[in-house]
Amino acid sequence: MSAALQLKPEMSEAEWNTRCELAALYRITYDLGWTDLINTHMSARVPGEPTHFLINNYGETFDEITASSLIKMDFDGNIIGGGGKFNNAGFIIHSGVYKAREDANCVLHTHTRAGAGVSLIKNGIRPISQDALHVYDDIVYHDYGVPATVEECDALGRSCATGSCVVLMNHGLLTLGQTIHGAMMRLYMLERACEVELMSRQLGEEPVAIDPYVIGKAAERMKKVRNTETYGLGEWKGLVRSAERKGHDFRR
Repeated sequence: MSAALQLKPEMSEAEWNTRCELAALYRITYDLGWTDLINTHMSARVPGEPTHFLINNYGETFDEITASSLIKMDFDGNIIGGGGKFNNAGFIIHSGVYKAREDANCVLHTHTRAGAGVSLIKNGIRPISQDALHVYDDIVYHDYGVPATVEECDALGRSCATGSCVVLMNHGLLTLGQTIHGAMMRLYMLERACEVELMSRQLGEEPVAIDPYVIGKAAERMKKVRNTETYGLGEWKGLVRSAERKGHDFRR
């Protein structure tokens, strides 16, 4: 009998596997230093249940989260099949994206120093580095709104309609993807772009410009790469192995 059926007879194998991946994601972001105590969140849509998603039980630190501690929610803000707590601002963010983007199966949101720093600058990410070109054509900027409101939910949905790498102005970063590993790869490259951008602004010189032709060719290539099922998969497998070597026990 699978671990999923032992825990909850009504849980599908696909849901359990997604829970394990999402729990691994929380442990990985903990190791990368992308946490803000308990106040950021990652989620995944439940396979076969398009109006349900999994998210952290609010109050647990990222190194405590396991597959079974994740909570399942619907788009009306109900917790499905059990107890737990959720961050209302987090619910607004994740439900807003999932309602607007039927192709999104994972959403990641962080308050890293680099991401929050770039979020203070209008159109803050410039096409000045290889890291930036990885995501530059897919970046959108979302104006800061009133947290945890229906208006913000709808506004975020509109912003996400045109890009999967979102700079939340005066706030942080958000990425979405068809897969957990795809959303993670977007966030990694977006975070790198922010780090390099902030470093470049401290140098006292204008960065070396990249030819517009090269910028355009990079966008053409990345559009194709990011829309594959294997985008970020090799990197993801390596990150999971690293988490396991460090002793993270998330499959329970």
